[in-house]
Amino acid sequence: MQLHACRLTETIKGKVKVPTEKPNEEQTQSELPTDLLEAILSRLTLRDNIRASAVCKSWLAVAISVRISDKPPWLMFFPKFGDLYEFYDPSKRKTYWLELPELHGSRICYAKDGWLLLCKPRTQRVFFFCPYTRDMIKMPNLELTYQIVAFSASPTSPDCMLFTVKHVSPTVVAVSTCRPGATEWTTVNYPNRLPFVSSIWNKLIFCKGLFYCLSLTGWLGIYNPEKSTWAVHSVPPPKCPENFFVKNWWKGKFMAEHNGDIYVIYTCSAVNPVIYKLDQTNKVWVEMENLGGMTLFANFLSSHARMDLLGMMRNNVYFSKVRFYGKRCILYSVDDGRYYPRKKCYDWGEQDPFESIWIEPPQDLSTFL
Repeated sequence: MQLHACRLTETIKGKVKVPTEKPNEEQTQSELPTDLLEAILSRLTLRDNIRASAVCKSWLAVAISVRISDKPPWLMFFPKFGDLYEFYDPSKRKTYWLELPELHGSRICYAKDGWLLLCKPRTQRVFFFCPYTRDMIKMPNLELTYQIVAFSASPTSPDCMLFTVKHVSPTVVAVSTCRPGATEWTTVNYPNRLPFVSSIWNKLIFCKGLFYCLSLTGWLGIYNPEKSTWAVHSVPPPKCPENFFVKNWWKGKFMAEHNGDIYVIYTCSAVNPVIYKLDQTNKVWVEMENLGGMTLFANFLSSHARMDLLGMMRNNVYFSKVRFYGKRCILYSVDDGRYYPRKKCYDWGEQDPFESIWIEPPQDLSTFL
């Protein structure tokens, strides 16, 4: 009935036939109330928002007004001398500076939700610090030797937990956890399968309530905070190309998570990076030929993933290194299959793991010099 009604070109008024205009289907769509159209388009992902904006000029205007895109993280550099810290915005290729004497003598451990986790090796002091607000949250001391530390959420969140794991014997690992407000760390020993080896070069992420630790050889250790259990995942390590087995290949690995999915980036100075996604159902690492619009920000201590970035930043892997006097961040384009700036070899295994880290950008730029 609706189809036939749309095709009527005339109506009967009394006994006289009165011609009417054909409804313009595109015009009818565009004449949705603005507030209703805003409510609809604001619920779309960035990709669907862009597609919807192609319907007509009215939809384009509304789509742009409600379009929400992710902000890329900034790259924070830790100076070898002095208290002046650099913050690099890869989207604008601009550098900012902050003087942070509170961090003197500290070593970066992890970054998440705009907070840094740091330690002072000489005093074994561990603390959270927000560089934009100068807020500091002290934690119980912990001796950190060759293990790395991660946390699950902002230290102001009740869900925040710190996690680290290290070997105490060839077949036993010690898992240490702590929450803000606690007076000491809780350490429990667990039997451990031989393939998993703890090291400063391991990678840590928190995903869907679990801590995942990627070992040097590609095995995944999993800690469940709710059940206080530790296990090594049965999924075999990602298959590396034959020419990956050169100097430092095992150091140039990065791990990130996004919406419950886990990604690993394998790099080697002689070849292009290889990106894998963990297929939890089939227990296998799947090599990715396309990122589907996602952008990865790789770092030794904590890597990040973004899905809704605008423009040329999509489908790239950004590394924590800046070239050309701070004017360009090194990236690998998955679409083009090459590094920018172009270079045959980038040996990430040679990089100092504590010289920089990706951190959430600030809301206000007035705090910068």
